[in-house]
Amino acid sequence: MLRFFLRKLPSIILVLFATSVIAFLLPRFAPGDPAQTIAGSDATPEQVETIRQALGLDQPLIVQYFTWLGGVLRGDLGMSYIFNRPVGDLIVARLESTIELALLASLFMIAIGLGLGILGGSAISRFARVAADITNTLFIATPAFLAGLLLIVLFGVTWRLLPVSGEVPLTENPGIGIQYLLLPAFALGLAQAPAISRLLQTTMRATYGEEFVDLARAKGASPKRITYRHVLRTSLGAAVVAIGIRVGELFGGAIIIEAIFARNGLGQLAVQAVNSRDYQLVQILIMGAVLIAVLSQLVTEVILAGLDPRVRLDS
Repeated sequence: MLRFFLRKLPSIILVLFATSVIAFLLPRFAPGDPAQTIAGSDATPEQVETIRQALGLDQPLIVQYFTWLGGVLRGDLGMSYIFNRPVGDLIVARLESTIELALLASLFMIAIGLGLGILGGSAISRFARVAADITNTLFIATPAFLAGLLLIVLFGVTWRLLPVSGEVPLTENPGIGIQYLLLPAFALGLAQAPAISRLLQTTMRATYGEEFVDLARAKGASPKRITYRHVLRTSLGAAVVAIGIRVGELFGGAIIIEAIFARNGLGQLAVQAVNSRDYQLVQILIMGAVLIAVLSQLVTEVILAGLDPRVRLDS
């Protein structure tokens, strides 16, 4: 295991370094000036320039970059231009909401993706395979924002079963908090599930043609035993890879879902940061998203090695 992480470390450092450069430059290519935003539309050029100097925006880009990067490496994420608070404090204040959403959405994503994938990839029932294919196609054609709006209309407006906006932290009141969380988490998980389902379905169908499956049939194994003990176990590696990739993407999809359901998480914070040209906050949010994706990929490879003995972490 240690050799595995040491082998991955150089590529991780390279990815994070490249991301830091992109995260630093990307907000500065967008139109607008944070100093002008802070000063207001009625400010004089002298006032705007004074603010630029106070924020260090008058320095050359290379100086600004290494000043910011050095602070991040020391654990100083910088000060938000607009909120006038440490970036770390802002993220911590919104992190609980997004983590709750992402975790429950991941559970929905895995349950739906694996369920449809097994139905569509198994040879037990032709009707189940056709039903899974149709359902999967409908889910693929339904993006997260549309799924969220449909859930609001059905469960919030028509049937009035669940709240459709706001939130209550699970740590404060789990019973009420889960009610606010169900619809946005289901909409977010539903949007990511088809990729897992399609990959598992394709892999399972291909695995049925392998020689070890023919051997199991020749030995008199039942169709269910062949499906769940041989075919599914061999095919799960592909699904695990898809899950690892999609878990990282959940945080990107959370931006839209949090806006639709009025949740005060990192997605909403990212929108505010971009709209206000808050460079420091945008940079850290981009870095955080990439870091989550990298860690998710590492965990995926470890799980894959446990499922498939042909994969070795230390090789």
